[in-house]
Amino acid sequence: MNPVALTRQLIDIESITGREGAAAGILASHLEELGYVVERMPVEGERFNVYARPAEIEKPALVFSTHIDTVPPFLPSSEDADNIYGRGACDAKGIIAAQVAACEQLRKSGKSAGLLFVVGEERDSLGASVANRNPRGSRFLVNGEPTDNRIALASKGALRVEVTARGRMAHSAYPELGESAIDKLLDALQALRAMQLPHNPEIGPSTVNIGIIEGGRATNVIPDFAKAQLLYRLVGPSEELRAQIVSAVGALAEVAFVLNIPYMRFVTVPGIPTMTASFTTDIPQLSAWGQPVLLGPGSILVAHTEREFLAKAELMQAIDLYVQIGNFLLS
Repeated sequence: MNPVALTRQLIDIESITGREGAAAGILASHLEELGYVVERMPVEGERFNVYARPAEIEKPALVFSTHIDTVPPFLPSSEDADNIYGRGACDAKGIIAAQVAACEQLRKSGKSAGLLFVVGEERDSLGASVANRNPRGSRFLVNGEPTDNRIALASKGALRVEVTARGRMAHSAYPELGESAIDKLLDALQALRAMQLPHNPEIGPSTVNIGIIEGGRATNVIPDFAKAQLLYRLVGPSEELRAQIVSAVGALAEVAFVLNIPYMRFVTVPGIPTMTASFTTDIPQLSAWGQPVLLGPGSILVAHTEREFLAKAELMQAIDLYVQIGNFLLS
């Protein structure tokens, strides 16, 4: 197989989250042509994960995994002497190609390796959640995300928080008759911004982003409603932080925790440079698939951008690294 050609073929099939069916179908057919036993694992509607194993191995001990879906907008592929461009080049269609190539090499050497490609990672990890209810007995999961071909020591978790303040409407000429929800929300957010966040000496600080603020009716109406959505990047367990958030907000507003992806530590392999991932992955939703490893070609800094690309040299290096990881874990 030609990893560059496969990467471009996958990029050129639009697979924005929710519309992965066509790309998953092409990928499944490609793996069948290579001689794998392929399962189209139903997820939702026409969406499905792709699980593949060598015909001679019923339960691969190691499974390579990444996601089929991309963020919008669709960007078709192109290339020059050094790079592959397009939506999904590094996140994560180039990774799919590298993992298929590595699995082929391990398969030819008699190693027990398979493949799992899931849908929905960019939104809610729905495909991973479905796969986790259907494990296949693997002992190791090698997950692919853009890590510049460095092996991750850990990945930060994510805690999504909604803070909702309520007040009482009144004419703005008579503010004493009302109660401003926006004023309450601003005070609550100021209290949250003043909090000292956890720090992990190995991977650095927890961070918070106030991503969305909404509320109010009109400029001449005292607002009765206001809401903010925040995202904390976790560097440890979230229980204490959640208690601190509730305490800081107090009676000013209601607090709802709508997403909690845990901080994760990973298996490493000697001789491969390391990093810490500030982003989240499907790994917390794939706990039944074995001990996790995280590595992939490309930079997360160009993923989700209009100039997403993957260096061809990194793509080829990733194949060698995946084979190295497979040989180490399966030895």
